[in-house]
Amino acid sequence: MKTHPQNTKNITADKTRRRIRRLWFGFVFLLLSFILLVIGIENGLVGYMPSLAELENPQNAISSEVLAADGTILGRYYVLDRSNSKFHEISPNIINALLATEDARFYEHAGIDPVATIAIPFYVLMNKKRGSSTITQQLAKNLFPREKKSMLTLPFMKLKEWVLAVKLERNLTKREIITLYLNTVPFADNVYGIKNASLTFYNKTPDKVSVDEAAVLVGMLKGNTYYNPRTRPKRARERRNVVMEQMVKYSYLNSDEFERLKAKETPLDYHKIDYHDGIAPYFRQVVEQYVKDACKDLKKPDGTPYDIYKDGLKIYTTIDMRMQRYGEEAIEQHLTELQKQFLAQPGYVDGAVWKKKGSVQNILTAAIKASDRFQALRQDMTEEDAMAEMRKPIKMRVFAWNKGRSKDTVMSPIDSIKYMKLFLQSGFLAMDPFTGEVKAWVGGIDHKFFMYDHVNINTKRQVGSTIKPLLYSFAIDNGFSPCGIVSTAPQEFPDFLDHPYDAGGSDEGDIPMKTALAKSINNAALYILKQVRIDPFVDFAQKCGISSRLDPVPAIALGAADISLFEMLGAYSMFPNGGMHTEPFFLTKIEDKNGMLVKSFAAKQKELINPNTAFKMVKMMRGVVNAGTGGRLRYRYGIHNDVAGKTGTTNNQADAWFIAYTPQLLAGVWVGCDDRVFRFRSERLGQGAAAALPIWAYFMKRVYADPKTGIDPAKTFQQPQGFDDCEAEPGFYDGAAKPPGEDEIETVRPDPNSDDE
Repeated sequence: MKTHPQNTKNITADKTRRRIRRLWFGFVFLLLSFILLVIGIENGLVGYMPSLAELENPQNAISSEVLAADGTILGRYYVLDRSNSKFHEISPNIINALLATEDARFYEHAGIDPVATIAIPFYVLMNKKRGSSTITQQLAKNLFPREKKSMLTLPFMKLKEWVLAVKLERNLTKREIITLYLNTVPFADNVYGIKNASLTFYNKTPDKVSVDEAAVLVGMLKGNTYYNPRTRPKRARERRNVVMEQMVKYSYLNSDEFERLKAKETPLDYHKIDYHDGIAPYFRQVVEQYVKDACKDLKKPDGTPYDIYKDGLKIYTTIDMRMQRYGEEAIEQHLTELQKQFLAQPGYVDGAVWKKKGSVQNILTAAIKASDRFQALRQDMTEEDAMAEMRKPIKMRVFAWNKGRSKDTVMSPIDSIKYMKLFLQSGFLAMDPFTGEVKAWVGGIDHKFFMYDHVNINTKRQVGSTIKPLLYSFAIDNGFSPCGIVSTAPQEFPDFLDHPYDAGGSDEGDIPMKTALAKSINNAALYILKQVRIDPFVDFAQKCGISSRLDPVPAIALGAADISLFEMLGAYSMFPNGGMHTEPFFLTKIEDKNGMLVKSFAAKQKELINPNTAFKMVKMMRGVVNAGTGGRLRYRYGIHNDVAGKTGTTNNQADAWFIAYTPQLLAGVWVGCDDRVFRFRSERLGQGAAAALPIWAYFMKRVYADPKTGIDPAKTFQQPQGFDDCEAEPGFYDGAAKPPGEDEIETVRPDPNSDDE
């Protein structure tokens, strides 16, 4: 039986219609599935989807910035090195370079560029690479990175980014999108955001970036390591030119300007701020810990504590960039030469000091066992074998007083510890005695090799004769006169010693109190202490802001106590400040990432002595500089401005001090080795006037020479109204007296209660 041709035709038509229906059904099913998938993605039903609030306020970790008084960035604290800029703070050159290179139709699409998306298969067929992601899509990926990446999950993740991009376009303006993108994109050297990138590579804010610099920065986005201008300048230049070609193509740059820029170099001004480098590293370390502690009690609007590493805080400090730099330069200038003199001494030049038994060997052994290298060796071997390894020479880099502050050498780890232990350290602090603002903070000679901060309130050293102005002011405030006669004979303290305490200076006889301070006569200080009594003086010193332990013993008059430089400057603030003690402070305010005030800070002040007493001390401490142990400030360093201060030297020259002030500025210096057993062998080299005073002098000479510091060299101390003073020795206060010669040495006698070697 044959099938009718018409029936065959109908059967074929039915099959075709069924196929078409299936295709349509399949298409509709896929379309509905796709729509449902998109809806599910958008509403967080298929994996995590950020909320509208998160899209408008992305919680990417933002680095916190610590700023000097003039707004200069001292450093950052971060998990990711990223800071935010606002749209108007970004140069049009950067915006134009970005649009021309990454998304020319940015202002025409709604998050997904259909032209670029449709073109993808054709580029694949032609075996060409082409990025189709819009700036908005890239932003979505930056804000919410892909958790997993495989051939199976990649299409789904891409779809999720499309949904995110559309949501971003729906809820943010184009300006907000491009600003967010530039604030989150990674650049070379682990730098995030356009602000940090422009500061790092060109030492300028984003609004000041030129066309060619913008092209270099945007060029890095194609491959931040491959086109790193610091490590691969040739590739970066080639990529820069490609970016500028794109800018010409889209009319952001004319051809003539392109040809001119193409032919020139784009030099870097590289300033990557890290933990060690940059200005004021010791200060930044102190601020970091201080703000971390403060953040425990500072709550965000959502009730959680602020995080210094993630919340983009702006930390405003009192540091004066010029004074900070002058302080660091002064330490380098003096210690470069002083270190040579120190190492030229017997015992150091020949290495004999390391052959001594007792404390030196204990210090060395403890340092070896505490070293990272020894600790690592002990993971796999015995202590004896680890010590043997520590004696083997290896290549290493150590500190050196040269341009690079380091040198490559070959020595054993044990010898490197010996080498580093013999470097003189220093602490320097400058402050405004009236406001309490810290202007300069130098905690050591090099933060990379020596991280211990010698200004910190927790760093205590014997203060020597710098304690005497506190004792003298206490006495004067209780009826003593600067012209009154004091004894320099050995003093009896029967509750402490069974014999007279002779700390030096008895050959001076009975002398005026002002002369005793100028010459730093120890027995005179003991005499005054005996008159005012030990316990009341200890109580007074504590009121001066000294929180360190003060043992109520006679040697307290000679500075046997361990006190920080920070505390000592606070105590000295009452002299130039008319009797008002001002506690040093270094933070003015903390703001959140939106510029809202989180916390403000101010100085704490209280009256300790009356204005007459304060000015009498100013005049007496002028005498230290004009005719006493601080005289070389005048005759050697040529500082003839109105200055008052005090030197300090401790047992066996382990610590050298000089604290002095002008009518506008108070500054103090400490010099010594970290371990007190290493010290100058002679009083001439190790006393405060020789080891510490020059740093103060070099600093002030720079400050006086720079009008922008605001310190007036001609300014003088002003006598308070109704001031009553004793008959002064002609020339003693005004500098007309003959200055002491090179043989004027601050005599130091060991504390009878000390077990120091």
